[in-house]
Amino acid sequence: MAITAGMVKELREMTGAGMMDCKKALSETNGDMDAAVEFLRKNGQAKAEKKAGRIAAEGIVKTVVKDDKVAAIVEVNSETDFVAKNDEFQGFVEAVANQVVDSEAADLDAFMAEAWEADTTKTVKDALVEKIAVIGENLNIRRFEKVAADNGVVVPYIHGGGRIGVLVVADTDVVNDEIKAALKNVAMQVAAMSPKYVSREEVSQDYLDHEKEILLAQAKKENPEKPENIIEKMIIGRLNKELKEICLLDQVYVQDSDLTVGKYVDKVAKENGANVKVTKFVRFETGEGIEKKVDDFAAEVAAQMGM
Repeated sequence: MAITAGMVKELREMTGAGMMDCKKALSETNGDMDAAVEFLRKNGQAKAEKKAGRIAAEGIVKTVVKDDKVAAIVEVNSETDFVAKNDEFQGFVEAVANQVVDSEAADLDAFMAEAWEADTTKTVKDALVEKIAVIGENLNIRRFEKVAADNGVVVPYIHGGGRIGVLVVADTDVVNDEIKAALKNVAMQVAAMSPKYVSREEVSQDYLDHEKEILLAQAKKENPEKPENIIEKMIIGRLNKELKEICLLDQVYVQDSDLTVGKYVDKVAKENGANVKVTKFVRFETGEGIEKKVDDFAAEVAAQMGM
């Protein structure tokens, strides 16, 4: 299979590896992108998979919470940052978020087909098309999620004027200002540290087995002389370190490095005579996985690689 400059560019953005390493990985795997990522990771040229594509699209994330129990988070994109800061655009995104929190739509297609709450003669899609005409820039309702806390509370956090939005859901038998403040701190942690899971209990065995395979290949490449039992201990240590980074409750709490997030939540719960368990979080970052056009970048890559 012919390896193109565009393929090399995509793999480079996904892994952070060098151009020539990416070209070699694609050549070795016959252009299979997933296999090429694995190849780079096993050879230590990509320490961890990065999000596919740079965070470059404009727009904002908004959250809406009703009665501390039901909440929605939405991302709406615009072409420019100027429009993202426009009152007309921000008002539209808020209306979308308010509609989501009341909606029973299971996916974006169903949501776009719903009657628009502000004018039920139109659908959500119609309202979007009209807003595009008014603002004069392409807009996109990209994604949403709705959550509920049947036995506790939902707490939102918005960072950077809508660049990042987070919802944290917790089961708790006490809901007061102190508990809410603590959960907002947890939401800030999610915004800053971008965990993948709430706790280790959520991590699948398939994921663990896959990571062990990657770590084994790395360890053997770095330490070919070490015996198997030492390699096994190294893998366990590295896997535990990785889990502490990707599991929210195991992360070091950014506001007090003596505590993990889990211990911080337990501390606040004890101080308030409460039982508190973080059960879910949702984190949206504006433009996540969307890449703006970069003029002539592929040509630049091709020139450097003689393609």
